[in-house]
Amino acid sequence: MKKLLLTLLLTLPLFVFSQKTLRDSIYIKTDMFEIVYSEKLQQPKFIRYTVQCPNGSAPRKGMDFYTCDSILTSDDKDYANNPYDKGHLAPAADFNCTKELLFKTFTYLNCSLQQENLNRTTWRLLEVRERELAKTNKSVIVEIRCVYSKKSIVLPTGATIPDGYYKTIKYGKTIEKYYFKNEKPSSTDFTKYKIK
Repeated sequence: MKKLLLTLLLTLPLFVFSQKTLRDSIYIKTDMFEIVYSEKLQQPKFIRYTVQCPNGSAPRKGMDFYTCDSILTSDDKDYANNPYDKGHLAPAADFNCTKELLFKTFTYLNCSLQQENLNRTTWRLLEVRERELAKTNKSVIVEIRCVYSKKSIVLPTGATIPDGYYKTIKYGKTIEKYYFKNEKPSSTDFTKYKIK
């Protein structure tokens, strides 16, 4: 009887969470970024941020992504044994003024299932450009919209893989727009992904 009661108590939080209606668009605003997150997709839909530390050097050693108690997000299981990185949407390097600020970027609310080659090459190089622009411009604002469709792949673990990403960079009177499919890029030259 005690064993049965213990089992019920341990599984109750899981049951309660699974019975909860999953929200499609949760708006979150912090001192670092604005996010629209989907519990249904277990992925972000949109993020807006301003580059804060183009010359920062805070160490990220030992940091890893963490879940949020009040929002159902993706987690480590969604990123295991597949070609998708834990891709920061608001890049850690844009916020490495202090270790505390840097750590805030490691929330799964800011994490996307991003194809590893895209994350590590072309996307990363465009993030470097953001920081270069921030060295000479007062404000560099970045917006990313994750694209989903009826054909988006849903992992067995529950998270949905984005089809692609629209990225807009605003500085001064200039607006640059890019579109990346969430796949291995054909070029590391991010200018080839620029759109009107």
